[in-house]
Amino acid sequence: MSVMRLSRLFTKTARQAPNNADSLNADLLVRAGFVQQTMAGVYSYLPLGLCVLRKIEVAVREEMNALGAQELLLSALSSREAWERSGRWGTFDVLFHVPGAGDQEYALNPTHEEIVVPLVRHFVHSHRDLPFACYQIQTKFRNELRVKSGILRNREFLMKDLYSFHQDDACLERYYERVQEAYGRVFDRLGLAERTYRTFASGGSFSQYSHEYQVLLPQGEDTIYISEAAEARGRRVAINSEIYRKGETVCPVTGGMAFREACASEAANIFKLGTKFSVPFKLQYTDDGGQSHPVVMGCYGIGISRLMGIITEVFADDEGLRWPLSIAPAAVHIVPLAREVTEKAYKEAEELLARLEGRGICALFDDRLNASPGVRLADADLIGVPFRVVVSEKTLQKKKLEVKKRQVGETEWMTEKELIALCNPSPPSPLPLRQERGG
Repeated sequence: MSVMRLSRLFTKTARQAPNNADSLNADLLVRAGFVQQTMAGVYSYLPLGLCVLRKIEVAVREEMNALGAQELLLSALSSREAWERSGRWGTFDVLFHVPGAGDQEYALNPTHEEIVVPLVRHFVHSHRDLPFACYQIQTKFRNELRVKSGILRNREFLMKDLYSFHQDDACLERYYERVQEAYGRVFDRLGLAERTYRTFASGGSFSQYSHEYQVLLPQGEDTIYISEAAEARGRRVAINSEIYRKGETVCPVTGGMAFREACASEAANIFKLGTKFSVPFKLQYTDDGGQSHPVVMGCYGIGISRLMGIITEVFADDEGLRWPLSIAPAAVHIVPLAREVTEKAYKEAEELLARLEGRGICALFDDRLNASPGVRLADADLIGVPFRVVVSEKTLQKKKLEVKKRQVGETEWMTEKELIALCNPSPPSPLPLRQERGG
């Protein structure tokens, strides 16, 4: 999307929170026209919201491609037999069981090990076929008993899942470390690096630890324990509440035992699967001596739609959304203060719009001249594009633009050249955490 005129946008903003809004992200994303609830735990993504989702996808996809992972798209529907083979048909408590024709039963996939492992078995036979990794970005389904927190905990959601395949544990370990580095870059690109903690959690049967990526959020549903020794060394490390024991737990990175409690929301997780799925599906490779061995696996998830909700709650203020430039639906929101399209301020605003578009800068243009200036300025704050530009008789006289930096709330007079520089910056500093209402 390079330009969108608000008069042509079929969605509308709203002043009042929807009755079913159970969280800040549900309130703001619905009122700003980014999403609409279809039913409990299921949301539709509207043009502005879809633009944000796609930009989050770009950041994730580029970092996965940089790892050498190959993108694919797996089926959303799977057979009962596949889930019975893995032993999870009757034990995965949020699995949607779907009746089919005759006596057939299927599953709507909440995760894709049961699909990707049989698929890979068709192509991997020798040690020469390993290692490799593949990933997808796809809708997942979970039959959650209770859904809450807007788009943070849904029955239908968008997720990136990456699967890696290796000859041995040492090879998996090397790749696992590379994925951790890639995830750090993803959160940096999304403006969340300073709020994201690599959190140690139980690793299950095949590893001492798995890792979650928890984003600090005052109203987050998870409790983490931040290692103060690691933080003093500039490293963001925490312990999941399920494996934390006061006075007993030791930081796996520093050996320190001083922790502080914090609320957070999980945005991603990574696991070493070992041979948990390769054994039941007989995914094997032969070594140089012709001996067969089960393939060793890892899996790595990032919640795409969940990240959109987390970013909303991290950066929003009392006026509305505040998108980081990297994923905003547009860089600039132009508001001409005019009553007629023939007025000089309106014409100059349209010319500015054309020049920005010519430079590849995405912009929203508020051409709703029947709405009051107050309503239009409030809508700009609600939608949360990084730079609001007012064009008026006053700006024409000054020969400068009135630019509000939405992230910090400051308004400045600047030249068009300065505005363009803001839209093409060096990597930005992290935005301040959202202050609680009334704080």
